[in-house]
This record gives sequence, structure tokens and C-alpha cells, in this order.
Amino acid sequence: MTAAVIVEHLRKEFILRHNRAMGVKTRFLALMYPSKRERREHFLALDDINLMVEQGEALGLLGHNGSGKSTLLQIIAGILEPTKGRVITKGRVAPLIQLGVGFNPELTGFENIFLNASLYGFRNRDVKGKLKDIIEFSELEHFIDTPLKNYSSGMQMRLGFAIAVNLEPDILLADEILAVGDQPFQAKCLTKLAGLRSEGMTLILVSHSPEQVNKFCDQFVRLEHGRVVETGLINKKKDAPPKLGHRGLIASNLT
Repeated sequence: MTAAVIVEHLRKEFILRHNRAMGVKTRFLALMYPSKRERREHFLALDDINLMVEQGEALGLLGHNGSGKSTLLQIIAGILEPTKGRVITKGRVAPLIQLGVGFNPELTGFENIFLNASLYGFRNRDVKGKLKDIIEFSELEHFIDTPLKNYSSGMQMRLGFAIAVNLEPDILLADEILAVGDQPFQAKCLTKLAGLRSEGMTLILVSHSPEQVNKFCDQFVRLEHGRVVETGLINKKKDAPPKLGHRGLIASNLT
């Protein structure tokens, strides 16, 4: 098989600025009071991350808030640059990550479909052939000519998901897909996702739900404080013996 995503020795460090001087008064006080002076803190979000996802496979990223899951997804998507290491992707990547990423609030939903898709590397002719499917899937037909700034967060998420899955990307990066819309719409999203998986789409799924990862993924990686602490394969056959993941971890049941 061919690797769709390769992450090698990935490291991401942020510089946090405390007591940042925003005006003359603040700077003057900092001269007199050391506690008011700007202080920089180095925060290590990801430390030596290595993983590989083959074409057509699905990887689940698990971990508590602040473990580095979303940061890793953003680097794979090309939204953030790594401090060290590299990411290699093969094929067109559709990141369904943060609300508002790839959208312009002043443009209509219709216009944002083309804008959002272009940021994924899709051409207008690709989008035109899928336009009807995208609008129908989002269930936003009556609002598609309305500026996005008038959409609720749920409507924006619907549109983003509809674009991502109906353009049939080679690689889909999804962060907490169950947060999309109400229960019936969530069920439709999961059905669509399962269909794309059966057709060979590569998936990297960030989730707090082991059940969701068990359902859609072939392997998992668990992060804590920016480091990989557990990896394994997922056995979807109830009567089959559990498969052993990396480092000898049994991963037939993540719950």
C-alpha cells in the first residue's frame, strides 16, 4: 500500500507572551515594576510525533483537551507550520477543523462554497459538478444566498461539512464531526462518512469518543501533553481475537 499521510519527528512550539505591553502607560509601569514587564513562555504543544496512515485507512486521534490533537490536525492540513519535522500528504486534503476556517463572513453561502473549496485545491469546475449535492446535503437551500455572517454556528458547520464530504477528497481531516447540527443531520453525516470510507477515502478523525473511533477507524493514536502515549490497531470483528497494535497494545476495545 501507499502512504497517504506521513508525519516524521514533528515538533510544535508556541511562544506565549504574558503582560504584553499594549501602550505607553503599560510600558512605563513595566520600567518601575518588574512584575508588569512582558514575559515570554515557550509552550511545547507537540513533541517528536511520528505516524503513518496508508491510503484508504482511517486513524483516530484520542486524548484530553490540550493534548495536541487539534494542533496536529492543523499542521497536517497546512494551517500551522511545524517547528521541526515534516508532514507528507498524497492527494487532495479537505480539513474540516475549525468553525470559520476557509470562509468569508461577508460572502454568501453560495460564494463561500467556491472559496472554501479553492482553499482545498479544488477547481471551480470540480465544484460546479457537485454544487447541487453540496447545497442539498447542507439543507441550507433557503439561506444559500444569505451572507455567512448571518448564519448560526450550526449552519456554518453544516455548510463546511457538506463541502468537505461532497467534493470527495483523497484525505479528510475531521475534528469532532458529531458536533455538526442536530441528531438527524449528525446521522446523515456519519452515513456519508461511512460511504466515503468504503470507497477508499483516507480519514484522520479527532474525537473524544472511543465508540466513534472504534466505528470508523482502523488504528488509533492517543496523545497526552503533546506526546504519543499509546497506539494500536482496532479490531471491528466481535468474534475475532484482538489485534495487537504497536508496542504490543491490545486495541480491540477502546472504551
